[in-house]
Amino acid sequence: MNATQTGLLAGLVLGAAGAIGGFSAFLVALLVGVVGLVVGLVLDGRLDVSGLLGRGKDR
Repeated sequence: MNATQTGLLAGLVLGAAGAIGGFSAFLVALLVGVVGLVVGLVLDGRLDVSGLLGRGKDR
Protein backbone atom coordinates (compact mmCIF):
# COMPACT_ATOMS: atom_id res chain seq x y z
CA MET A 1 0.00 0.00 0.00
CA ASN A 2 1.59 3.28 -1.06
CA ALA A 3 1.37 6.66 0.65
CA THR A 4 -1.52 7.88 -1.53
CA GLN A 5 -3.67 4.88 -0.69
CA THR A 6 -2.80 5.14 2.99
CA GLY A 7 -3.71 8.83 3.04
CA LEU A 8 -6.99 8.14 1.26
CA LEU A 9 -7.86 5.40 3.73
CA ALA A 10 -7.02 7.62 6.70
CA GLY A 11 -9.16 10.42 5.29
CA LEU A 12 -12.10 8.09 4.77
CA VAL A 13 -11.86 6.72 8.31
CA LEU A 14 -11.64 10.22 9.82
CA GLY A 15 -14.56 11.39 7.68
CA ALA A 16 -16.67 8.45 8.77
CA ALA A 17 -15.81 9.07 12.42
CA GLY A 18 -16.80 12.71 12.05
CA ALA A 19 -20.04 11.89 10.26
CA ILE A 20 -21.12 9.15 12.64
CA GLY A 21 -19.85 10.32 16.01
CA GLY A 22 -19.55 14.05 15.64
CA PHE A 23 -16.62 16.33 16.27
CA SER A 24 -15.42 14.63 19.46
CA ALA A 25 -15.20 11.25 17.71
CA PHE A 26 -13.28 12.94 14.89
CA LEU A 27 -10.75 14.32 17.37
CA VAL A 28 -10.33 10.96 19.10
CA ALA A 29 -9.80 9.22 15.75
CA LEU A 30 -7.31 11.89 14.72
CA LEU A 31 -5.37 11.54 17.99
CA VAL A 32 -5.24 7.76 17.74
CA GLY A 33 -4.11 8.06 14.12
CA VAL A 34 -1.25 10.38 15.06
CA VAL A 35 -0.13 8.02 17.82
CA GLY A 36 -0.22 5.13 15.34
CA LEU A 37 1.79 7.14 12.83
CA VAL A 38 4.49 7.93 15.39
CA VAL A 39 4.70 4.30 16.52
CA GLY A 40 4.94 3.15 12.91
CA LEU A 41 7.71 5.63 12.14
CA VAL A 42 9.66 4.52 15.21
CA LEU A 43 9.30 0.84 14.30
CA ASP A 44 10.38 1.54 10.72
CA GLY A 45 13.45 3.36 11.98
CA ARG A 46 12.48 6.62 10.29
CA LEU A 47 12.07 8.47 13.61
CA ASP A 48 14.71 8.43 16.35
CA VAL A 49 13.35 8.93 19.85
CA SER A 50 16.45 7.90 21.80
CA GLY A 51 17.03 11.52 22.86
CA LEU A 52 13.55 11.71 24.34
CA LEU A 53 13.98 8.44 26.19
CA GLY A 54 17.30 9.49 27.73
CA ARG A 55 19.40 6.81 26.07
CA GLY A 56 21.98 8.59 24.00
CA LYS A 57 24.43 6.82 21.71
CA ASP A 58 27.35 8.12 23.77
CA ARG A 59 26.56 5.91 26.78
